[in-house]
Amino acid sequence: MDRRSFIRSSLAVGALAPFVGRAESIAPTSLGAFFDDLQARTFRYFWDTTNPANGLTADRYPHPPFASIAAVGFALTAYPIGVERGWVSRAEARDRTLATLRFFDRAPQGPAASGVTGFKGFFYHFLDMQSGARFETIELSTIDTALLIAGILFCGSYFAAEDPGEAEIRRLADRIYGRVDWRWTQQPAAVSPAVSMGWDPKAGFDGMGWRSYNEGMIVYLLALGSPTFPIEPDAWKVWTANYDQNFSRHFGPLPHIGYPSMFVHQYPHVWVDFRGIRDAYMRHKGFDYFENSRRATLAQQAYAIANPLGWQAYGKDIWGLTACDGPGVVTHAYRGHKRTFHDYTARGPGQNDDGVIAPTAALGSIAFAPDICVPTAVALKREFGGQIYGRYGFTDAFNPSFDFTDIRPGAGQVVPGAGWVDTQYVGIDQGPILAMVENWRSGLIWNVMRRNPHIQRGLKRAGFTGGWLDGV
Repeated sequence: MDRRSFIRSSLAVGALAPFVGRAESIAPTSLGAFFDDLQARTFRYFWDTTNPANGLTADRYPHPPFASIAAVGFALTAYPIGVERGWVSRAEARDRTLATLRFFDRAPQGPAASGVTGFKGFFYHFLDMQSGARFETIELSTIDTALLIAGILFCGSYFAAEDPGEAEIRRLADRIYGRVDWRWTQQPAAVSPAVSMGWDPKAGFDGMGWRSYNEGMIVYLLALGSPTFPIEPDAWKVWTANYDQNFSRHFGPLPHIGYPSMFVHQYPHVWVDFRGIRDAYMRHKGFDYFENSRRATLAQQAYAIANPLGWQAYGKDIWGLTACDGPGVVTHAYRGHKRTFHDYTARGPGQNDDGVIAPTAALGSIAFAPDICVPTAVALKREFGGQIYGRYGFTDAFNPSFDFTDIRPGAGQVVPGAGWVDTQYVGIDQGPILAMVENWRSGLIWNVMRRNPHIQRGLKRAGFTGGWLDGV
């Protein structure tokens, strides 16, 4: 039986022993087995839903309408994890990575509205799974391109052997990154040096720039670190200028730069080790961005314990609000109050809280606060695993409060006694689970990316100092 067949058969019967690895140094054996199984299943999402011919990864499963370039970035990050954990061979991961990078290197770019993958080195948010062309009228996305580039750079640093295939990965990674014209996306200098969120071949730039604290941090670090089209360091000042407007306790025990949805506090940290390094703003505050995300994680749990809207199941070990699927846009009475429910949207404490819990909110934060995230991971599996834990690990979301029998949800299904459960896995939510659990267990991604000269350059140009960065 080959390696992939063995993994599939092991997962099918729930065998855990082959995947017990380095977790024993940080968790009891039973927890190590649990996280081995979770990671192995989540890894399979990226391995199985990716088109091996071009490396494009499905936005979601089992109904993949298109490929997501951000999901490709997470898939590229997953492949070395698969090698280190023994789920695929290094040669298999190398070849899948090469197929992906060759596609993005050769894919047509230009200002046309169709038939291309992107423009000025950026890529459209969604692409056709087979042809790789722009999907319908979707926007050219700077954040999704950044997430793709982060995965590409990780592979460029991980595959460091003299093997010809690995050498080609390094060349392609630098070339694809080097073509991205970050300067082109900046707002007019008279207004602001902020990087725009997106562009459309007919409407032009969307007029909105990445400002203040959110997931766009990874956009700025890559734009500042570019060897070919770097933006000026003043852009980082624009980025951080409004931080104080969002600095408070945000339902939690400690003040921090807040943002309701947890994915914002996770995405940049997948690839950048912010422990011990600080920019000017955080030097003034006296802690780093890693600690900021830890505080945001504690605030999520505190909000669930307070449970101001009285949703089912919320509590110390069941919590997690972020961007995720939902049962649909409907209004229905709940415990004597009219409540509005949503489909896919960004959720957080005080923002669109409709009782939907997303496992990725806690699991993708496990490196920040394992003391509260590990019990939550175990409780989610124990209490709801029969409905939300399957082929590729945790499905995207569930809502124990949405147990209405007089409404048919727009997506997913209502399970008696469990409420609404999603039937979908979403790539950009699976990605932080796999990657951040690995960063917690072994530090793999952080350790590799510390060596990347582009990440080092971007951090230094943004004004980061201290910790590991002072030694490179």
